[in-house]
Amino acid sequence: MIIAVDGPAASGKGTIARALAKHYGLPHLDTGLLYRAVGIAVLRAGGDPADEGDAFHACAFDDALLTDPGLKSEAAGRAASIVSAHPSVRASLLERQRDFARQKGGAVLDGRDIGTVIAPEADAKLFVTASPDVRARRRFDELQRMGLAVTYEHVLGDIRARDERDSGRGIAPLKQADDAVLLDTSALNVEGAVATAIGLVEQRRKT
Repeated sequence: MIIAVDGPAASGKGTIARALAKHYGLPHLDTGLLYRAVGIAVLRAGGDPADEGDAFHACAFDDALLTDPGLKSEAAGRAASIVSAHPSVRASLLERQRDFARQKGGAVLDGRDIGTVIAPEADAKLFVTASPDVRARRRFDELQRMGLAVTYEHVLGDIRARDERDSGRGIAPLKQADDAVLLDTSALNVEGAVATAIGLVEQRRKT
């Protein structure tokens, strides 16, 4: 069984995907980490995330980078949103993600284009979203717990800018797959969102 979980930044899709993977005993891949790794590799090399050559060169990052705490920073998130718009970067990471999805037994993947590009054949597809204000508050609280000095207004502006970049890019833009089920987590806590997601997947398994 392949489960695709898509949605914008800080919508709760990662938390839901991890919970689904645990519930069904499936491996999980946060595909956003791949793009964050490319973005942070570009920055650390002194390159420009907006330069496609710099970004493509960074796609050869070592897997060890995927556990780097720096990937959770706002700088990494902004860089990821920028490098993900480059066709060569998306092409470089495409097969890596598809191989993970198609492994024996299935998998859970979360990102921006899982249900539309990476695994359009997924058995269950969820599009997880929440209002920009709610998503910004979640990300702001997370960054504060990490001890980072940020303002809510800055985080909200960053969320809106990333939404615009992710939805407006020409290659694999963020959008809900035609056969994906919408899950709005704006008014849900973690337990409620996870329970709803499991229920939606179960409905798909029965059809």
